[in-house]
Amino acid sequence: MKDMSTELKRGLEGVVVAESDLSYIDGDAGELIYRGYAIEELAREASYEETLYLLWHGELPTEAELAEFSQQMVDAREIDDGVLDIVNELADAGEEPMAALRTITSALSAYDPDADAEFNDREANNRKSRRITAKMPTALAAYNRLRNGKEPVAPRADLSHAANFLYMLNDEKPDDVLAETFDMALVLHADHGLNASTFSAMTTASTLADLHSAVASAVGTLSGSLHGGANADVMRMLQAIDDDELDPVDWVTDAIDRGERIAGFGHRVYNVKDPRAAILGEKSEALGEAAGDTRWYEMSVAIEEYINEEKGLAPNVDFYSATTYYQMGIPIDLYTPIFAIARSGGWIAHVLEQWEDNRLIRPRARYTGDHDAEFVPVDER
Repeated sequence: MKDMSTELKRGLEGVVVAESDLSYIDGDAGELIYRGYAIEELAREASYEETLYLLWHGELPTEAELAEFSQQMVDAREIDDGVLDIVNELADAGEEPMAALRTITSALSAYDPDADAEFNDREANNRKSRRITAKMPTALAAYNRLRNGKEPVAPRADLSHAANFLYMLNDEKPDDVLAETFDMALVLHADHGLNASTFSAMTTASTLADLHSAVASAVGTLSGSLHGGANADVMRMLQAIDDDELDPVDWVTDAIDRGERIAGFGHRVYNVKDPRAAILGEKSEALGEAAGDTRWYEMSVAIEEYINEEKGLAPNVDFYSATTYYQMGIPIDLYTPIFAIARSGGWIAHVLEQWEDNRLIRPRARYTGDHDAEFVPVDER
């Protein structure tokens, strides 16, 4: 007899599977909170390092605590020669950026002195958390340079987490505006409830697999086009419109008529405009005005207004992160890996929270197959 005792929720939509102190989302009010602090306030006032400390330790750091934590992050940035060799091989092989980052994240464990620590060793986990989050940007920047025939750039101890990544990427110290904008983007992407990649990390961690495995699992999940790839798709769409010298609304109208989905709109949780999109939209506009070229922002606004009016859909974080990153000179296929290096802090926070009161995550499926099939020997089939 088929078990019909539980309601089927495809994609676990609306299913509450955990309690968390980390982030709160009100999809109707367009509200996002990290540990009690509104995302708007954190994005404008807190650095990524402060946000990491908040997520991992439950409170904002004092000035002394932040200085110590930031220095510990700086000290963890360099990657071992063995990891750099793997990065070089992946670049030479033409591996896709997210696949490369997944492999690199896993490889980091081979050189981590706390790799064999127990899952409940909080001090070891703190050290591993800093190493993973500090080294992923170094490896990603090195990968990008190597695939373009350039030598990797060593991290600088005098730069923030955000500014240092841009420096390693371009071999040029970013100006304050670019550094602050990128830092804000990292804060905005640091956590977002039990999204698919975070749940993947938690599920892996619930088996008592190590922290590197949990983060690598999350990177792999984020690589899927239904989760992390929309930001790049948005920018490619805008480039196509610009290349064809078309009116953006006409282009989008034709795309919808062809049955195509417009990237950067709609969200499983938000029923109104994503608060992160609102903040990044302001940054996109400011970058365009500073450069004397606001066409990317203006195209985005025209599309947003049309989609909202015709379809009742609002933009998500990917929509305006695309033009923000593009105007910063970041390669389009690095948008999702950058999402990953930002979200690594949130993934780790959820793993640490999972381990505080761990229970193996093991849902059930409703069986819909046969019950009384008759086995026939292979020579009689």
